[in-house]
Amino acid sequence: MSKAKAAPPPGCTLNINDPQIQEAAIRIQASYRGHRSRKELREKGPPRILQELKDVVLLEGSAAKLECRVSAFPDPFIIWSKNGQELKDGSKYRYVFEDPDFVALVVRDGELSDLGKYTVTIKNPFGQTSGSACILVEVPAKISKGPGNVKSKRGSTVVLRAEISGEPPPDVAWLKDGDDVDEDERLFYDVGDTNTILTIKNAKPSDGGKYEVFVENSLGTDQSFARVDVL
Repeated sequence: MSKAKAAPPPGCTLNINDPQIQEAAIRIQASYRGHRSRKELREKGPPRILQELKDVVLLEGSAAKLECRVSAFPDPFIIWSKNGQELKDGSKYRYVFEDPDFVALVVRDGELSDLGKYTVTIKNPFGQTSGSACILVEVPAKISKGPGNVKSKRGSTVVLRAEISGEPPPDVAWLKDGDDVDEDERLFYDVGDTNTILTIKNAKPSDGGKYEVFVENSLGTDQSFARVDVL
């Protein structure tokens, strides 16, 4: 003996002939078609950068990451370059794909030569786009090679040279026996990008002594000494 089916609770039945029900169904179908069309347009369009690259500071010996958020389908082809030259994925530069929307470049073992403009190029069959940012390198002031001791004859020219580095570029000072060198036409020093040179013309016995070159920037200081004897 079959049991009679229980009637559905009030409010749980739909009359498909009801004009309001029919209108609601039409709106739902139109909304779905619009969603599908928007999705297809987004997927089939050229790549877009949704979050731009930003400049980053790289400390000497550490690593830095450049990253941006993108929209691209099918999966895009990514190229990173520095100052117009393509960078290969490897031990120094690491291509990173954190999720479908984020791409990044990790620069390892930071050094002064890493300073520059970096560009990401994103390609798919429908087009390409690109974005750029700079890596700003910070390196403590350093004297990589100090001046050597000098023995010179009276009346000769004495030259003391030191190789320096640092970013921001360091301030440079020369001292003699603990006091700042007073420059004139006979005794003076020059500061270049990678070195500093102290020159003593027509050397005299009184020019003999202990000379110090001192470099300083916001990240550190360094110094080196040399002995000058004028015979």
